[in-house]
Amino acid sequence: MTEITTERPMSEIRFDALNKSFGALQVLFDISLTIPAAATTCIIGPSGSGKSTLLRCTNLLERPESGRIFLGAEEVTAPATDIDRLRRRVGMVFQHFYLFEHLDVMGNVTLALRKVRGMGREEAEAHAMARLDSVGLKGFERRKPAALSGGQQQRVAIARSLAMDPDVMLFDEATSALDPELVKGILELMGELARSGMTMMVVTHEMRFAREVAGKAVFMDQGRIIEEGAPDDLFDRPQSPRLKHFLDQVL
Repeated sequence: MTEITTERPMSEIRFDALNKSFGALQVLFDISLTIPAAATTCIIGPSGSGKSTLLRCTNLLERPESGRIFLGAEEVTAPATDIDRLRRRVGMVFQHFYLFEHLDVMGNVTLALRKVRGMGREEAEAHAMARLDSVGLKGFERRKPAALSGGQQQRVAIARSLAMDPDVMLFDEATSALDPELVKGILELMGELARSGMTMMVVTHEMRFAREVAGKAVFMDQGRIIEEGAPDDLFDRPQSPRLKHFLDQVL
């Protein structure tokens, strides 16, 4: 397993007065937030608080009704945004793995490299091998997803995103679908990514990870940001009764 390194300068993410609704149900209320470059920001809060929706707005899997999102100097929410180009800059790892069952590991990782980035087979496979090695899957490239554990499948999903050389990585409850004994390995891999200087926005229920790895923590409830700051401040010195109650339940 080789050390994970970043290939380019990272970009910050900035949300400016973001609002999002599903029909009559508003799920994000005037979200203004900066995700610092080259650091990990963990978004915590109860289920249904809007955390995953905020993440999905970042690469326009969900489009907000109002407000703006910036990736570095580029406005993501501008009408002329090239969504395909945006999604090459923003890697995303979901709760579920979304691997193609009929393709082996190498095929899953190289598909976007060949179809989106236009690489030839040899170049794509060499690039994919480096990423598979970095997530501890060297030697697994010809296995089908059904022959892998849940943790190994999630590593393939992470390698697939990293292979696109994104500016930022988004993680949406990346460990919640895993058996408990598999969670540690994925969190360690995410921690190594964080130490490499990748800009990461992580929605998680793993409070220990948020406290030990994040440079910034954000607590959301009912579609609003209640508190944000250094993890030690949020966990040790919560200011709002809602965050104090939440921590009492999860710690």
